Amino acid sequence: MQLSIIVAVYERQDELTELLTSLSKQTNQNFEIIIVDDGSKNKLDAVCAKFQDQLNIIYYYKSNSGPGKSRNFGMEKANGNYFIFLDSDTIIPPTYIQSVFDELTTNFVDAFGGPDDADESFNDYQKAITFSMTSFLTTGGIRGGKKQVSKFQPRSFNMGISRKAYDVTGGFAAMRIGEDPDLSMRLWENGFETRLFQNSKVIHKRRTSLRKFAKQVYQFGVARPILNQLHPNYVKPTFWFPSLFFLGTLLAFTTTLLGFIFKDYQLILFIPIVFWMIYILLIFVFATIRFKSIKVGILSMQTTLIQFFNYGFGFLESQIKLNVLKKDPKKAFPTHFHLED
Repeated sequence: MQLSIIVAVYERQDELTELLTSLSKQTNQNFEIIIVDDGSKNKLDAVCAKFQDQLNIIYYYKSNSGPGKSRNFGMEKANGNYFIFLDSDTIIPPTYIQSVFDELTTNFVDAFGGPDDADESFNDYQKAITFSMTSFLTTGGIRGGKKQVSKFQPRSFNMGISRKAYDVTGGFAAMRIGEDPDLSMRLWENGFETRLFQNSKVIHKRRTSLRKFAKQVYQFGVARPILNQLHPNYVKPTFWFPSLFFLGTLLAFTTTLLGFIFKDYQLILFIPIVFWMIYILLIFVFATIRFKSIKVGILSMQTTLIQFFNYGFGFLESQIKLNVLKKDPKKAFPTHFHLED
């Protein structure tokens, strides 16, 4: 088994340095690293040169095309027969490569994904965002390391596929958002399996500001109906949950206001807000326990609301434009796609 780690990166010199530092500390060094510099204004060759004596690292510079095409470029250049994609904003625990080898040699699969987590050194906002993106209460735990998932959808910050799977599928499609679940579903459609590697965890530096996080999850919400159109066999009712929470929140506050007006029906009208408050309280409790911080618990309530409201709104907007107004996805949301060559 020959592993090729592919990192598509644009700028982010400091993050790339941290990633390469963590890779230099792997207990198993049987891998090559392909760095695909996606048109950085400040080329990253100097960063890579610092690690030439420690890592088998190959640097390529190309014009900007986005991460999906850059990862495909990396697979074309790689020597390995199994590719691992890592984002520059990840830090890799020392036993990561060995854990991947162990999984592939004992129970081979053509595509895998691993969980992610926050580090103790991360700021409180990063920890809160990590909780909202990985908790069982918010995403069902699928992105944070749920052990049993019938069809696990890897995310490209911590994902691997075999060369055979790449040759059959052609790798990532020309999508800016949602290119990783799209690849997972195309793998399934071509008869390949995917699996969660529970022990192959990475430390993921998620968005450092609430504004960036809100924009990111809105884009995820928009992408889901696009993916549903492309892969109708894998549509799930749970995709509607953030939108239902968004609408349910509006309903809960509306009925609460009505409860102050129609006091005879106050008990009934207050029921939605009571359930809403219980759920938000659970977010606070579980986040506080997980990170041993009341502040992170408070911030997690905020990030969870941001996540559900923005994802839910993006999902509803995309549903209406694609399925009610019958717009073409590339015309309705042109920024979600790369221009074809």
